[in-house]
Amino acid sequence: MGDCTVAADDRSSARDELLENYLPLAEQLARRFRNRGEPLDDLVQVARLGLIKSVDGFDPDRGVDFTSYAIPTISGELKRHFRDKGWSVRVPRRLKDLRLDIAQAILHLTQHLGRTPTVADVAAHLEISEAGVREAMVSAQAYSATSLSTPVGPETAAGDTTLGDTLGGPDDGMRVVEDREMLRPLLGRLAPRERRIIGMRFYENMTQSQIAAQVGISQMHVSRLLTRSLQQMREGLASTV
Repeated sequence: MGDCTVAADDRSSARDELLENYLPLAEQLARRFRNRGEPLDDLVQVARLGLIKSVDGFDPDRGVDFTSYAIPTISGELKRHFRDKGWSVRVPRRLKDLRLDIAQAILHLTQHLGRTPTVADVAAHLEISEAGVREAMVSAQAYSATSLSTPVGPETAAGDTTLGDTLGGPDDGMRVVEDREMLRPLLGRLAPRERRIIGMRFYENMTQSQIAAQVGISQMHVSRLLTRSLQQMREGLASTV
């Protein structure tokens, strides 16, 4: 029993020593992902978690040195953090992963080419289509959403104008526009005199007596023409629904 306790203590000490020795590596990998919308302190914590997983999952009998095993494990943990925790809008996983690959490619190509790489440069480097690069770059805009409470423009007497204040609301006038566009072809089917009477009654808000005086017919005749025209338009509207 005593030997087992000593062995367990030795393993625990070795584990703690390995973690302490490779903390700088974890922090270095975390810094590679900085300036992407996440606090560096949070990334360091994620990288340390990846380091712990590396230590606990490492098997020296596989013939691979610890660094070669730890780097992809820690990097994978950081990528999962960005993919699963950092997005404000749901985006397919392949685009999340591709966004990180593109970011790495841009850094590499900028140093190698001495200029900002084009979409074609990135596509050739990653061996994917230019359309795929553009799609991932557009999806990256969904990583962080702007709050509607964000102040915009100059301050007003009532305080800052927010982004939400600049957005339009329901417009009752749009329903009128839709109705007019729906009625336009139906009006076109009426005779010129009936079309004129409809316009005078419903657009100019004239009474039947006023219309009769304008057109030169009796008020009763105006009433009959309105009734007939409206019935014709109702039937035409019903046939289009």
